[in-house]
Formats: sequence, structure tokens, C-alpha cells
Amino acid sequence: MTEAELLPEVEHYYTHGTDEDARLTRSADGRLEMLRTREILRRFLPPAPARVLDVGGGTGVHARWLVGDGYHVDLIDPVARHVEQARQVCAATLGDARSLPVPDAGYDAVNLLGPLYHLPDPADRRQALAEAVRAVRPGGLVAAAGINRYASVFDHAAAAQLHTDRMQASVSEILASALHDGRGRFTVAYFHRAEELAGELREAGLVDVQVFGVEGPTWALLKAVEVQSGAAPSDELFQSALAAARLADPYPELLAASSHLLAIGRSPGRTS
Repeated sequence: MTEAELLPEVEHYYTHGTDEDARLTRSADGRLEMLRTREILRRFLPPAPARVLDVGGGTGVHARWLVGDGYHVDLIDPVARHVEQARQVCAATLGDARSLPVPDAGYDAVNLLGPLYHLPDPADRRQALAEAVRAVRPGGLVAAAGINRYASVFDHAAAAQLHTDRMQASVSEILASALHDGRGRFTVAYFHRAEELAGELREAGLVDVQVFGVEGPTWALLKAVEVQSGAAPSDELFQSALAAARLADPYPELLAASSHLLAIGRSPGRTS
């Protein structure tokens, strides 16, 4: 896949509009997302030095800690700028989540920590998950992230924007359609409900599917404090939000309050 084959809005956003590494390391809610994603994956990943395919891995923000943990990581991303940066971390190739340039059953784990965000067509999401299942060995792990359907309510309330008619109209459209049209600060995106994301993994043939709320139910408090004060929240508030996310894990009714969802499933078959 070349950059030209991406939705133009998505290509422009990730080439010119955002620095994903900065989002996950500088803002408080971004740091919470990064820490929790790593924490959840470490519960389920096979022991190092297993082979991990990082699909849509961007500049290598997750590959970096995976390599540090001793994993062999191959990264695939559709944005040439990302691939060039990721090559400083691991082997990285330009490619499409819907048509992975990898052999069958070549990996112990496949991560899709972004591709499903920007595939609004359900057929494309099915194809991306089918490719992940093809690439993972029998019994291997597939992890797929989604943006929570209700995240924009919390996000724009925390940023003190939801009281405006324009923002209410925009958020109402996301709630009704599950789609962001690419206007404004963000690009074209699909917003999942937790049960929907789990269903897509099961439809792809994965078993033992679980869904986690990545940031938990109080991430928006961190964002509100940061936006309103212009300073990072205290360590005590950050640690309390982290504790809330961990405490929420056994309670699926709290998934709707998280900003991102992380679904974990296994390819059927042998486990060793």
C-alpha cells in the first residue's frame, strides 16, 4: 500500500497534523493510555523473545517498549514518514493492514493498535482482522484497539467545549453514526462500542475474547485539570486515575467511560 491509497484525510493528518509519539508521552491522558496499553498487553503476550507484528505501529511508540522487553518486532504502517522513523526502533515496512506483506502463521502475536480507528467501512475492518488472524500462529494473540463510541462526550466536556451548539451537533452526529467526518482537529474515524469490537474479533474467528477500557472511567478528569490549569495534573491525581482504570477492569458496565478500548483474542488451535 502506498500513501496515496490511504483516505486522503488520514494521510494528511498523520503526515502533517499530529505527532502520535508526543500525544502518548506529553499529555496526561495520553500517558495514561500508553501506560495502560502496555500494562494490559504484558498480561497476555507470550514470553519474549516471541515474534510480534505491530500493524499500524506508527513511529514505533509501542514497538520501542516491546523491543526493550526482548521481543522480536516487525512493524507495518501505511505512512512513509512513520516507517522511516520506526526503522530506528525495529524492522519496519510500508504496508496496509488489509493486505499484510507477511507469511501465514509467522507471528506469535499481532497488534492492531490503530488501524481499526480509520477503517469506517466494516468490510475493511473485517479484512484487517482476517489478515491479523492469517498472520498469527495457532493459539497466538491478536490485540485490536478501538476508539470508544462515547469518548467524544467526555473529551469535549473535559476541554470545556461541549456547551457550544456547534460541538453538541458534532458529538451528537458521532453518537448517532459512530463516524467522525474528518472535519476539525481529528481525522476520519470510526467509534466502537465494546460489544461491537468484541463481536468483530469473534467474527474473525478469534476465541477467548476480552475487552478492556484502556484509560478507565476517570481519564477525563486528568484532561480537564490539564486544559483548565495549563499544567500537568499532580502525580497523586494521575495515580488515582490509573488505580480507577485498574479497578474497573472486571466491570464491563464501566467500559463506556473509557476513551479507548483494547480487545484481546486468541487464534484457535494449539497454544504451544
